[in-house]
Amino acid sequence: MSEYVLEARSIVKSFPGVKALSHVDFGVKPGEVHALVGENGAGKSTLMMVLGGIYRPDDGEIYVDGKKMNFLSARDSIDHGVGIVFQELSLVPQLSVAENIYFNRQPIQTMGMVNRKKLYTDTEEMLRRFDMRDIKPTTLVRDLSIANQQVVEILKAMSESPKVIVLDEPTSSLAEAEVQRLFRNIRKLKDEGIAFIYISHHLSEIFDIADTVTVLRDGQMVVTRPVSEVDEDYLINHMVGRCIVDVYENSQADSGIGDIVFQAEGLCGKNFEDVSFDVRAGEIVGFSGLVGAGRTEVGRAIFAADSLKTGKMKLERKPYAPHSSQHAIAQGVGYMTEDRKSLGLYLNFDISQNLAANRLSAFSKNGIMQDRALAEETGRTISDYGVVTTSVHKKVSELSGGNQQKVLLAAWMSIHPKLLIVDEPTRGVDVGAKFEIYQILRRMAREQHCGIMMISSDLPEVLGLSDRIVVMKDGHVTGVLEGKTATENSVMSLAAGSEKEN
Repeated sequence: MSEYVLEARSIVKSFPGVKALSHVDFGVKPGEVHALVGENGAGKSTLMMVLGGIYRPDDGEIYVDGKKMNFLSARDSIDHGVGIVFQELSLVPQLSVAENIYFNRQPIQTMGMVNRKKLYTDTEEMLRRFDMRDIKPTTLVRDLSIANQQVVEILKAMSESPKVIVLDEPTSSLAEAEVQRLFRNIRKLKDEGIAFIYISHHLSEIFDIADTVTVLRDGQMVVTRPVSEVDEDYLINHMVGRCIVDVYENSQADSGIGDIVFQAEGLCGKNFEDVSFDVRAGEIVGFSGLVGAGRTEVGRAIFAADSLKTGKMKLERKPYAPHSSQHAIAQGVGYMTEDRKSLGLYLNFDISQNLAANRLSAFSKNGIMQDRALAEETGRTISDYGVVTTSVHKKVSELSGGNQQKVLLAAWMSIHPKLLIVDEPTRGVDVGAKFEIYQILRRMAREQHCGIMMISSDLPEVLGLSDRIVVMKDGHVTGVLEGKTATENSVMSLAAGSEKEN
């Protein structure tokens, strides 16, 4: 009998021009959380797809409980006890929570009708079991926050009673309280003997939840070690093949911060009220808070993506009241969404087309696109932002997550904004790309004298990059902290408590 519930032996997988996996060995034991880390393009997703029956390996073998498998489909893998929760949600927004969790597996009564009473009862039991009482079985998924949609995705996999659950960036949309709730449920399932493969770019989570960690780089397994025997620097150096000394280098330097470029007073809108703050030229103001705090809603209202009920805004000391997002852009305000694939990028368009999307008039003459000028500008942008690509005409969908995020950031910086709102700027990108994005944000703030409003659920990111931190809870600002002196405790006490601090 094998010690592993799921094992991959010498897996090889190639795509045209790319060897994604080269003789990778990997195994997870019952009741173990085995973390899988590596930069984007390291092979993590490909290995997950192979284990999930979505890709057929070119060579190598897969075993479940010591028995050799030949997965013919994703359904085949699920039936043999392997459940996968993808980072990109696979839910149907128009269906309820219950219908999504038991999709194509709803309890049936006579005449082939869905037994809705049992469906909702079973869903309620699952929600209660995993401490998700704030979600109702009948709620439509489209009415849930991104964080709660991710919770439903996880429950969907758990409802199949798997032996192994693969979690791909499960906390990318979760605030700290939701992360800890997820970890409690993982530990509960561990005690029942369920194994987890945990893929994350948040290395701090690896030390909180994982027992073992495997590092992949360039499609090869670099090392597998007990988590207790490694530290974060060890993992980073093995992941990127180079030493990154200070991820937040040159952050929080007073030089370069100018006068107030944006001011908000008494803003009220969807899920927030009486919000006041300011942003200075060259300054990064981080917005922190738990899921539902209203941070994204404030950003969207400033950009006129959502309506603003009351309140006053000023941009460079002049009244600012945009009637549309296009009007906001014309006045020098940009908004980089947290959902780059659905709302931020045109995935089927190439890099140059995405970079031109926010300022088409700059590359058109008499209604005709100036392709040469656009290509030249794109070439310079690719170099400045470190976008890894073989061509300016490569489709954005073919880029890694980190490179997609750089393209999105470059597209917004190209309008030379006075205020740039960045929502979860490093969501779903690896540690190397994070380092580069941090450098870009800091450089653009200082060199272009742009004020940056950074909304992030990554607390170390907020603490490391912000000059000042605005903390929100339940739609209200509960405190404003100086980045140099703020701590995790001071931010979290304001995010969870009711006392205000300025």
